Amino acid sequence: MDVKRDRIQTEGQEGVESELLTLNMGPQHPATHGVLRVEIKTDSEVVVQAIPHIGYLHRCFEKHAENLDYRGIIPFVDRMDYLAAMNMELGYVTACEKMMGQEVPIRAEYIRVIVCELGRIASHLLAFGTYAIDLGAFTPFLYAFDMREKILRFFEEISGARLLYNYIWIGGVWNDLTDAQLGLIETFCDEMWEEIDKYNNLVSYNKIFINRTANVGVLSEEAAYQYGATGPILRGSGVEWDLRKKRPYSIYDRFDFSIPVGSGEQGSKGDCWDRHIVRMREMYESIKIVRQCLKGIEAGPVMSKVSKIIRLPQGEIYHKTESPRGEIGYHIVSTGDKKPHRIKVKSPCFTHVSLLPHLAPGLLVADFVAVIGSIDIVLGEVDR
Repeated sequence: MDVKRDRIQTEGQEGVESELLTLNMGPQHPATHGVLRVEIKTDSEVVVQAIPHIGYLHRCFEKHAENLDYRGIIPFVDRMDYLAAMNMELGYVTACEKMMGQEVPIRAEYIRVIVCELGRIASHLLAFGTYAIDLGAFTPFLYAFDMREKILRFFEEISGARLLYNYIWIGGVWNDLTDAQLGLIETFCDEMWEEIDKYNNLVSYNKIFINRTANVGVLSEEAAYQYGATGPILRGSGVEWDLRKKRPYSIYDRFDFSIPVGSGEQGSKGDCWDRHIVRMREMYESIKIVRQCLKGIEAGPVMSKVSKIIRLPQGEIYHKTESPRGEIGYHIVSTGDKKPHRIKVKSPCFTHVSLLPHLAPGLLVADFVAVIGSIDIVLGEVDR
């Protein structure tokens, strides 16, 4: 901890000297949601400045990708946003398929949407549970992880893994779903719908939670555009933008669902509460999509014929999809070899970390903790 003197210009107190304390929040701190270090300068309990420091994880995905073939990259894609690995896989695989002109069996497309929307629910459940802990409530965390466990057990059954799946392959998916598994998903959707209602009654509309999150960390629509925010952060500021709806990929254009946006229901539009409620309402929409998949899924193969050694044509492509944390974009440069020349990933979490210096000034330290939780970052994706 470093103590410095500075002049704080406040209304009616111009020229008054105040001691600024420079504090390190993280990289080992429960409120930073990973190995994020935030250097905060405080005037008593008020944050004057926040400087995020990243680079503690060293995932090195982009450099690894230059030395792997296109199939071998998929397990490494999982390790970026390890809380939404299915969504990471879908973005990379669809970019490769689009460049190859590769067709995917329709049953595989339905399965992809099912697992990605279940992954979105699992990710938002973790965000909900850990956010409650950030603000002093432990019980919601247990509720959230109880339902998330059901999704992870299903993923383990179809892929053999609970966290890093290597399930969505170029040309389809690794393993088909049985009728029994589809029935389990339908039962889960019914249970999950009621659970979200319970979570909202317990937390979202709890007076204490509203007092901690409403009018805190307000991100205006204009600032959201300027900083390049996407996903629930952008939608929390009132912007109705979702790639699944506005720029459909896979078979998302077949489904009827809404785009939840923040409206300032409990305070100012774009505050921490709005970002939270967008994620809660997105879980309802994901359940709607999964139910439509269960009704429309067709019999057939789950993998198309793909060469054992995949070579993308010479050229480059940029393709983006909607992950639980925002738009994940893959820029692939190919020389026609079995290995990519370069892969660059546009990370929504990296973008959203840059919001902290904008949102922090004037907040109490406890409110700054609420802001970090509300942007829902995963450092594996930041330090990719």
